[in-house]
Amino acid sequence: MSRYLITSHVAALAVGILLSTSQITLAADAQRVRVRGDIASLTGDTLVVKTREGADQTITLKPEWKVGGIKKASVEDIKPGDFVGIASLPKQDGGDGALEVLIFPAAMKGTGEGSRPWDLKPNSSMTNATVAKAVKSVDGHTVTLTYQGKEKTISISNDTPIVTFTAAQKSDLTPGAHVIVMGQKAADGTVSAAQVTVGTNGVVPPM
Repeated sequence: MSRYLITSHVAALAVGILLSTSQITLAADAQRVRVRGDIASLTGDTLVVKTREGADQTITLKPEWKVGGIKKASVEDIKPGDFVGIASLPKQDGGDGALEVLIFPAAMKGTGEGSRPWDLKPNSSMTNATVAKAVKSVDGHTVTLTYQGKEKTISISNDTPIVTFTAAQKSDLTPGAHVIVMGQKAADGTVSAAQVTVGTNGVVPPM
């Protein structure tokens, strides 16, 4: 696969994930679901995921569905000017603590910018923003993010999962592979999706 095709594929993956986080209308948001877990089976266009809650979720994959990958990154990869998505929780002593960090490709900078509620944990939020400042300390790192004229400071502990996008193939969707699927839930309870994001080399997508 050429570097151009890989870059285009990763950019498309980033667009898909960012669009899935956008709050277009309350009605649309109510139909959006994020399925996290391990692949139980993939038969044709039917994916079954053993969710983190322990249930089996069947997902109908739409025509020409795509697959993208998540790979491990390092806090040292986060530089001022980078565009990141950080899920975080308020800390008892003030400020926010990161639950995970996703580093976006440079071509996606600014897409989906803002801060919104997130369902990774109760009371968690997702902030897509530009890194204005990154400071290293004894206990980890702290980043200051800027978005829509606002500023938010988030601490990143040494054990915080940090990932970025990478190319992946449908052949990577094997039983036991860790995935996150941004889907839509119909009125009858069925779930469909146009994309599956899989952790490569055993990585669990932390989003």
